[in-house]
Amino acid sequence: MNGQPAKLLRLYVNEHDKYGGKPLYEAIVHRCRELNVAGVTAFRALEGFGETAELHRGHLFQTDQPIVITIVESPEKARQILPVLETMMNSGMIAVTEVEVTVVSNGARATL
Repeated sequence: MNGQPAKLLRLYVNEHDKYGGKPLYEAIVHRCRELNVAGVTAFRALEGFGETAELHRGHLFQTDQPIVITIVESPEKARQILPVLETMMNSGMIAVTEVEVTVVSNGARATL
């Protein structure tokens, strides 16, 4: 049995990016919760670079590590939230991938 069609959104930002005076990754997670997104996870990456080729990584006295925010949502909801996320980001990248999702709740399949 196949899973449900869904979209995987990966947002690539930097640790020091801000929105409304707080870290961008934190603001995005909170905004997604307000928008009733199924789930969001923010990961701190060890090292990376983007369009400027500037290396982002942890240093001894300061850090500017890359942050990857993942969202899995229905295609319709993903289309709704994408413009909101874009307006929150000053720079970065959003990758959107079609995926199949199987949600399990209490040992049984559930809907996204």
